[in-house]
Amino acid sequence: MSPSTGHGPVIAVCGHEAGYGEALRDLGPGVLVVPGGRELIRALGRLRRSGEEACVVPMTLGRDPGLVADTARTLRALPVAERPGTLLAEPFGTSQHLIAWLRAAANRTPETSALLVTAPAGDPFDDAELYRVASLVHRYGSHPVVEVAFTGGAPDPAEGIRRCALLGASRVTLLPAAFGLPETPRAADADVTAAGPLIPPAALVRVLAERVSDARRRWSERRDDGIAAGLTAADDHGHSHTHPPGEGHGHFPSHTHPTGDGPSHTHAPGEGHDDDHAHTHQHPHVHDAGRAIRSSA
Repeated sequence: MSPSTGHGPVIAVCGHEAGYGEALRDLGPGVLVVPGGRELIRALGRLRRSGEEACVVPMTLGRDPGLVADTARTLRALPVAERPGTLLAEPFGTSQHLIAWLRAAANRTPETSALLVTAPAGDPFDDAELYRVASLVHRYGSHPVVEVAFTGGAPDPAEGIRRCALLGASRVTLLPAAFGLPETPRAADADVTAAGPLIPPAALVRVLAERVSDARRRWSERRDDGIAAGLTAADDHGHSHTHPPGEGHGHFPSHTHPTGDGPSHTHAPGEGHDDDHAHTHQHPHVHDAGRAIRSSA
């Protein structure tokens, strides 16, 4: 399935979760992979000169809402004559999707192994979100030790493996919380393996096609290009935008439904619901950066 079939090209805009495009080099014909900012503007300019209309998809797994907002601002800044027909799709994934994909990967990993959830470093809020995600993967999983590590940040994978070993793990499995695969460090005190890609290539192309199809249907039915919604994507991301309990509001990337007491249950796209969004019902528990995420038993 090609996301661009019969409807013009697709531009996949990448941030730190995709190595600014290095981890997503082959998404099929008609898909341009670019970092944001000037590269996005250049790509749109080339397409506009050739008379093609593009659908832009922010390639985040939920840890980089700033990518969505920055992309929306870039599109809004286009000259008026160039803006019609350029659509902004919903982001590839949300943190709820990321939890679901990581839980599925964890379920394929032996329970005797510690899990090291690994991703490229972002800003402090993006990195803090990975701790929250890993905490939920651990809380509703069966692995006794779940730690977090950042490529290009602290703790790095080598330090993450050392922490797992100090907590008693003799085996550590690296789970990528990103589009690419982390390098597997050598370790003297643990047997280290790496899980495969978080999202298999065929599933990645399918989800991308769904985002593009949704954006084009929204434009066809409501003439909504998605830009206004994308501008708010990072509004609740950081200390400058917080709400007391009961006074929050929803934003573009999230698709979460609160429930009463009970364990979290999360569905990956296409699993358990009629739409392609993950649904998470949970009471979040956040661990401070650098603090071990361990079983209370």
